[in-house]
Amino acid sequence: MTTVVSFEPLFPEDRVLDPLLERTAELIDSSQKLLAVRETPLAAALVPQLRAMNSYYTNKIEGQHTTPARIEAALKRDYSADVAERKKQRLAMAHIATEAALEEEWSSLAVPALFEPARLSTIHDRFFSYLPADERLTSEGDPIVPGELRKTEVTVGRHLAPEPEMIEPLLIAWATRYARIRIKDYQLIGIACSHHRLAWIHPFADGNGRVARLHSHLALRAADLTHDLWSPLRGLAREHEQYYARLSGADQTRRNDLDGRGNLSQEGLVQFAQFFLDCCLDQVRFMVRMTGFDGIADRLADLLRYLDSNPWMIGSEKSVIKPEASALAMEFVATRRAVTRAEFNQMLGVSDVLARRITRSLLDIGLLSSPSHRGDLFFGLPLESLRFLFPRLWPEVDQE
Repeated sequence: MTTVVSFEPLFPEDRVLDPLLERTAELIDSSQKLLAVRETPLAAALVPQLRAMNSYYTNKIEGQHTTPARIEAALKRDYSADVAERKKQRLAMAHIATEAALEEEWSSLAVPALFEPARLSTIHDRFFSYLPADERLTSEGDPIVPGELRKTEVTVGRHLAPEPEMIEPLLIAWATRYARIRIKDYQLIGIACSHHRLAWIHPFADGNGRVARLHSHLALRAADLTHDLWSPLRGLAREHEQYYARLSGADQTRRNDLDGRGNLSQEGLVQFAQFFLDCCLDQVRFMVRMTGFDGIADRLADLLRYLDSNPWMIGSEKSVIKPEASALAMEFVATRRAVTRAEFNQMLGVSDVLARRITRSLLDIGLLSSPSHRGDLFFGLPLESLRFLFPRLWPEVDQE
C-alpha cells in the first residue's frame, strides 16, 4: 500500500547538495547573459519558432513527432491528408497552444504557485482539450478526460504507479514540499527533483510526461531563468535514452544506509537532478553562443548573400536582396527595433525603386513582416532561416 512517505526523499540531504548547487550557480549566472538580447526584435521573432521546436521535441520523446515543415504547415491550418500525420500535427499544435496560453496567463506567478496541484490538471486539461474527442485516447483505446486524475491502476515500465486513491494525498505532499522552497538555487534543484516525483505519482491516465515537461518549462520560466530563449525540452529529447534511464534510476528503492533516509534512492534522485540541470546548462550555453550580437550579424550577412545568389520569383519578377545594401539595415531591424518604410529605404541607401524591390523580397521570404502594405517593418524569422541564423538549434530543419 502506497503512503505519502513512499516517494520520499523529495529533496536531497544537505551533505549531497554541493554538486547540484555548483550547477545551479552556473545556470543562474549563464542565464543572465541572455538579458542583453531578451528585449530585441530577434528574441521576439525567435519565441514562436522555439515553441514549435519545443512541441517537436516533447512529441519526439513520446515517439509521436511530425516534421518541422509539417508543424509550420499546421500553424497555417494546412493539415496532412494522412490520418497519422494529421494527428501528429495536432499534437504539436496542442503543445504550442498550451505553452503559449499558460506562459501568458501565469506570467505573474512566482515559482511556489506553480506547485499547486490544480496547475497540473490545468496543463493536462489545456493540452488534451485542443485535440478532437476521437484523438483523446490512450494507447489502449480508452478515452482521456482532460484534467481528470487517473482512476485505474497502471504499471509504467517496472514502476507500479500509486493506487488512484493515493494520487491526491501524494500531490498535496509534492506541492507542500516544493512550494516552501524560497532560495533560488534550491528552487532549481526542487524543480529538477519534482519532475521525477511527479512522473512517479503518474497522476493522469495519459500525458504524464507531457505535463511534467511543460510544468518544468513553466516553473523555470517563473524562476526568471529562461527569458523565453531556451527550454529543457530540447535537451531532454536530445538525451532521451538517458532521460528515461535516469527517471527509472530514481524510481528505485533505497539501496543501503548511505542512500538517504527515505523509501526511494536518494542517489537515484540526485543523479536525475544532475542530469536535468546539465540538460538545462547545455541549452543555456548554446543559446548564449547563438544570440551573441557579433555572431548574429555575421550569420545574417551570410543568409542575405545566400538569398542574393539564389533568387526566386515573386510574381513576374525575380527577388532582389543586394546584401551590401541590406545587411546593416536588417541588422538594425533584428537587434534594435522596427522601422518605418521610409527609414528602411534610407538605411538601404539605394534608389526608391530598388529599395521597394529589396523590401518586397525580404517581406516575401519572411525576414521582414508588416501589418499592412504601408505599415512598419518588423524582423521575421522564417523556418528556412534557422539553419543560417541559429545553426544546429533545430537540426531536423537543416535535414529538411
